[in-house]
Amino acid sequence: MPELSQESERGRALPPFGLAEVTGPSMVPTLHHGDRLLLRYGAPVRPGGIVVLRHPFQQDLLVVKRAVERREGGWWVLGDNPYAGGDSTDYGVVPEELILGRAWLRYRPPAGRRSPLAVVRWALSAARPLLSDRSAARRFRAR
Repeated sequence: MPELSQESERGRALPPFGLAEVTGPSMVPTLHHGDRLLLRYGAPVRPGGIVVLRHPFQQDLLVVKRAVERREGGWWVLGDNPYAGGDSTDYGVVPEELILGRAWLRYRPPAGRRSPLAVVRWALSAARPLLSDRSAARRFRAR
């Protein structure tokens, strides 16, 4: 996950873009352990968008979740994997100030040595934009 310097914590502006690494299964099948994300700090949050936020109870822990809907007091966020937990079903609405940015691009790093055909397949699927999916947002709202 992205680390923020103490200078940015003291009021300096964050850089507009950053990188994060996904750990854990909470966003499977959209994101997998080891995926890298290109983030835009301060980007407007939209329902269905993937965001990086500070955990409401452990603010030194950064988490990646899908913003489902705006509610009184902030955003309701859920992981794409309903069995992993660790989302608003556990800690409620996330205040707006804890949301750091929105993920724009997912990048899968190459996994070791591969055959030439596997390298071509990886190159064609390694980077994918992360768009707000309205169908996913509707599906998560129903939970």
